[in-house]
Amino acid sequence: MSQDITDQTTTDDTDETKPEASAEDSLVAQLQADVLRFRDLALRNQADLENFRKRAAREKDDAVKFANAAFLERFIPILDNFELGLNAARAGAENSPILLGMDMVAKQLTDFLTASGVDPVNGEGQPFDPNLHEAVAQEASATVAEGVIVRQLRRGYKLRERLLRPATVVVSKGAPQAE
Repeated sequence: MSQDITDQTTTDDTDETKPEASAEDSLVAQLQADVLRFRDLALRNQADLENFRKRAAREKDDAVKFANAAFLERFIPILDNFELGLNAARAGAENSPILLGMDMVAKQLTDFLTASGVDPVNGEGQPFDPNLHEAVAQEASATVAEGVIVRQLRRGYKLRERLLRPATVVVSKGAPQAE
């Protein structure tokens, strides 16, 4: 009978440790899953932060590059009017001191725009590009191919790679058709 008692206690001990071991195993598995989940979350947040830093630096660079855009957009029509006056003055008297002074001012203005990163968008004789040109009319032309700019009515401008104002142009619709 003493042997039966010891066998029962040994059996009881192993039955009790199995539930404890499986509970410990499930707790360890759950903790490992949590560690993996939190590690993944930390890596994603770190990547998001790095992307945010890059985007903020890029936006700051763009803000510095294009800070004068609003000023230049308001300045360009003034330059257009000045050039119109200069062209009218050239038609009147060629060697007048006023005309020479206006030519010098026009050169200073264009040099200022160039130094500010503004480049003119020329269109005459080039294929029409809706990203750079604004077509206001089409006209038949025997000498200019269809889709090519016949003449430029107003000069366009770009600030570095960004368009400030499209060039206003007249586009050829090809040779005139016989009636």
